[in-house]
Amino acid sequence: MTPAEADKFLSDNFAPWVLELGLTVEELADRRAVLRLPWSTRLAREGGGMSGQALMAAADTATVIAVSAARGGFVPMTTVQQSTSFQRAVTDADVLVEAVLGKLGRRMAFADITMTAEGSTEFAARASTVYALLG
Repeated sequence: MTPAEADKFLSDNFAPWVLELGLTVEELADRRAVLRLPWSTRLAREGGGMSGQALMAAADTATVIAVSAARGGFVPMTTVQQSTSFQRAVTDADVLVEAVLGKLGRRMAFADITMTAEGSTEFAARASTVYALLG
């Protein structure tokens, strides 16, 4: 799967509210996906930082893209668990969301996700996800 194919997959298969985040696929590699979450004041909370809900949705979406790329296409799946830790606010910067699959089995997938403001070397947030693969 190429980044362009993954972008099409994203636009064809995700809920309208997820599409409104403006996510784009920047990179794909074996068991890894990097998405860009563009900065928008619509996603900011009081105080001007990117909302945690937007970051969590981006992490969840990046996991689906990473699993789909590793499996060679979409398979039905569902989130079983997601844990997110927020480390610093993101203001006026896009966020690069990198999902790396730690384990991809026949029925389960496990991923670690880092979210970094563009131009920074320090994580804004980290997440881990567990997915059940249904098909």
